[in-house]
Amino acid sequence: MPPNRRILTGGRTDTARLRYGELQRHRRRTESRSKSEQTHSRKRMLFVVGLGLGDEKDITLKGLEAVRRCDKVYMEAYTSLLSFGLSSDGLSTLEKLYGKPITVADREMVEEKADVFLSEARESDVAFLVVGDPFGATTHTDLVVRAKKAGIDVRVVHNASVMNAVGACGLQLYRYGETISIPFFTETWRPYSFYEKIKKNRDLGLHTLCLLDIRVKEPSLESLCRGKKQYEPPRFMSINTAIEQLLEVEEKSGESVYGEDTECVGLARLGSEDQMIVAGPMKQLLNVDFGAPLHCLVIAGETHPLEQEMLEFYRLKEGSDHKENGTA
Repeated sequence: MPPNRRILTGGRTDTARLRYGELQRHRRRTESRSKSEQTHSRKRMLFVVGLGLGDEKDITLKGLEAVRRCDKVYMEAYTSLLSFGLSSDGLSTLEKLYGKPITVADREMVEEKADVFLSEARESDVAFLVVGDPFGATTHTDLVVRAKKAGIDVRVVHNASVMNAVGACGLQLYRYGETISIPFFTETWRPYSFYEKIKKNRDLGLHTLCLLDIRVKEPSLESLCRGKKQYEPPRFMSINTAIEQLLEVEEKSGESVYGEDTECVGLARLGSEDQMIVAGPMKQLLNVDFGAPLHCLVIAGETHPLEQEMLEFYRLKEGSDHKENGTA
């Protein structure tokens, strides 16, 4: 019998089966080629991903999907601090969850060598991870601007930051004025510019969020003078140091903008499981042990009855050893 003669087998011909199989293989090849062409033609992108404030699990689902899609992942490591730090164990925790190796990006890399990973974003997807929200620091805004000017597509994935999580203390977010930063004072550098901003806020009855200085991989002045960079140990300003400096500025300025009895709220490790919130006058908070960083401070303005009720949960009880966690 000729080979092309139809042979009935179970109600279908062998020829029909062969043709059906060929059609299926052709379809799979076409779909595979189409997907490959789409991937090749898709424009590469820089993802700036907020990690939130707590641990590695605070990343959003959208952020996690973005990171897993990327070929290179960088972790910004100087404007904030992860609750578990950036030790080898800390990085390993992130890498296991994200399924990607992570390169730590210090200040020098981000501010002076950003062209390296911006150029990579032309050829492949690159993720830039930021503790908190991507726009919590001007450095990150500058990075986005540079990328856009270079014609690189940028996608930002937002997350919680101190700017909104500070509402946990009970002071309502829309009653805050301008946020200030308090730097470490040195023997030769003691800037007071934040004092006028606090004054303006208090004149309007508004609360003031004080972000406290972080010093990570900062070159020492002596090493710079010798022309050889040597980095100082990391330093994180405590609430106690911030209050000492605030009271020093008030004493020298003498405008009675605030004082020892001014109501404040100290917040430590905001967003983590062991966060600590304590409300009270400056002179009381000055003696509280707030523990490990990061810290921030709120100078309260005029308070609504509901705000006052909430603050009561965070006041130190009489006879406290100044180490209670102050959380509701």
